[in-house]
Amino acid sequence: MNSSIAFIGAGNMSGAIIGGLVKRGYPATLITATGRTLPKLEALNAEYGVNYTTDNEAACAADIIVVGVKPQMLQATVLPLRPFLKHKPLIISVAAGIPMSSLESWMGEELAIVRCMPNTPSLVQVGASGLFANAHTNKEEKDAAEHILSAVGIVEWLKKEDLIDAVIAVSGSGPAYYFMFMEAMIAAGIAQGLTPSTARELTIQTALGAASLAQQSDVDVSELRRRVMSPGGTTEQAVFSFEQQGLAKMVATAMARCADRAQEMAAELGNTNTGDKV
Repeated sequence: MNSSIAFIGAGNMSGAIIGGLVKRGYPATLITATGRTLPKLEALNAEYGVNYTTDNEAACAADIIVVGVKPQMLQATVLPLRPFLKHKPLIISVAAGIPMSSLESWMGEELAIVRCMPNTPSLVQVGASGLFANAHTNKEEKDAAEHILSAVGIVEWLKKEDLIDAVIAVSGSGPAYYFMFMEAMIAAGIAQGLTPSTARELTIQTALGAASLAQQSDVDVSELRRRVMSPGGTTEQAVFSFEQQGLAKMVATAMARCADRAQEMAAELGNTNTGDKV
């Protein structure tokens, strides 16, 4: 793959993807980042050697355009660019909550567009992204989108766009669930006498170890859990307590509320008119 790539918006996620691509050997000379102010662009250039400009229109000459501006700013950013997309570049949107219908209305119904939902661990190249492509996207373009997003983690393709709401509930918002659980474990460890630093280091390493073991194992996570539990042992008591307090139901309810809010945000942000308001 040697396509030119323009990142419209040089925020944290765009920077993470750029960094991942360059570290994997993608030519920095084929990458252009745009933004409203120079300091962040200059920093990207200094770190990775990519091109940069404050001219979004000029950047649109690229083969692939990754739209990484905030959802509230997306319509106002891309509407003026529509006349500069007649060469039909592949569009990749990492803007949360903006449905495909809006992207097509604002940028062009005939364009190949991939909507994706990455998560914050992408910032350290261990992210998870759900991708959905419109009907105009061919296999080569899907492969290109996958190549770009896999620079920051794993990629899963979705057959239906509304499954992005489930992706948000699982992986998009998921890191916060684990951080919250780690917070609780650290606090409990401190309450039981550990120093804050020891409780923190043990909790984070345990989370990393459990995730690594689950990733590398060929058995289901429920079986891994059972293997940690000895009959009548300490782990069994902790797990029984979680079950008695309805942990599984709490998680299901929380994720359902998350997905519901994702649908509400899509309706709020995805106004498909071509006026000036989002």
